Amino acid sequence: MKKIKRFGKFDLLLDLKQQGISDIKVLNIIEHIDRSLFIDTNLKEKSNLNVALPIDCGQTISQPLIVAHMTQTLDINKKMRVLEIGTGSGYQSIVLSKLSRFVYTIERHNMLLKKAKNLLQSLEINNVFFKHADGGLGWSDQAPFDRIIVTASAPEIPTKLLSQLVDNGIMVIPVGEDNDNQVLKKIIKKGDSFIVKNIMNVRFVPLLEGKVEY
Repeated sequence: MKKIKRFGKFDLLLDLKQQGISDIKVLNIIEHIDRSLFIDTNLKEKSNLNVALPIDCGQTISQPLIVAHMTQTLDINKKMRVLEIGTGSGYQSIVLSKLSRFVYTIERHNMLLKKAKNLLQSLEINNVFFKHADGGLGWSDQAPFDRIIVTASAPEIPTKLLSQLVDNGIMVIPVGEDNDNQVLKKIIKKGDSFIVKNIMNVRFVPLLEGKVEY
């Protein structure tokens, strides 16, 4: 029987580099974080594959390429405060935590939030703050933020989130009504105006209103 080739971390990093990830800091972080901790046991052998994988509550952990692209586009440094909309598994949160001063992450599914919070605390990540809330409203008590990342697709750019950016701040967000027409956008705040740049076509779960208690 022919052996199936295992896809390891080296293969993943090579794949990311070939697809435009050039930020050494981002590549190093992805290399050293064990993605298998953020997925179910029966999927752990797929943790180094460059694909999205299912998690609880009908959500997904984004493919490493998308995590890397979004992180690279944000251009974060250790002085910055980052708002993340959509905690999910907590994988993107931990990537952000390694690059920034503080991460403020919001998740509408209470079960996902608790699971991610417990995992990151067990990994001794102490610069990530969690909130169970409607992500589309942002976190006004902690605003403004240097960077905002949204890991769910909005039908249009949320003005509520834009208002929580510092001047010259950057938001990265997928925008589009359906799976086949979503575009990852980079938005730079310049006073009362915004510079919007399309980055790549993507596929994310929708950004929904409200929160789920269970």
